[in-house]
Amino acid sequence: MKPFATITSKLIPLPQRNVDTDQIIPARYLKVTDKAGLAEGLFHDWRYNPQGTENPDFVLNQPDYQTANILLVGDNFGCGSSREHAPWALIGWGIQAVISTSFADIFRNNALKNRLLPIVVDEEMLGSLFDLALEAPNAAVTIDLSTQTLSLPDGSTVEFPIDAFARQCLLEGVDQLGYIRSFEDQISAYEIEQGISIIR
Repeated sequence: MKPFATITSKLIPLPQRNVDTDQIIPARYLKVTDKAGLAEGLFHDWRYNPQGTENPDFVLNQPDYQTANILLVGDNFGCGSSREHAPWALIGWGIQAVISTSFADIFRNNALKNRLLPIVVDEEMLGSLFDLALEAPNAAVTIDLSTQTLSLPDGSTVEFPIDAFARQCLLEGVDQLGYIRSFEDQISAYEIEQGISIIR
């Protein structure tokens, strides 16, 4: 993984609450174990009409949001069944962070392991962000993971929580195994010191 950098982007407003993983990526896309091509299935049943044509009213199909990287959603995002394909599809489309008041635990964990940042804000701030997205759709916000802050166009900042270990992995661009392997020299030294023989 690449180290997680600061993101500056306009917001993609999707005000629906309780968006489950089957809406994020329908079950028919779960046959694959490769991330390639999953962006096509992202919100498929909302993005496309039954005839297969794009739904022009759906936010991801609107030209203003084609290069945006921050998804703004209602409460309890990512609920439903566990599927790592959900963050894969979001990342494949270009989304790097999702802002909500809460996330399903399994979705949040899958997101963090796949370099997708779930940001939790309170209801008042979420409402303010939706107002911003509606009133000034071209306004950009900045996410700085190193300081755990979300900066708004008026210069104000909001802190957001994140698990310390997940934050470190994202900033260093490593997964859990990569983090452990970064201590190989210390582990080997300890094994030698303790007289431990491990076949690798």
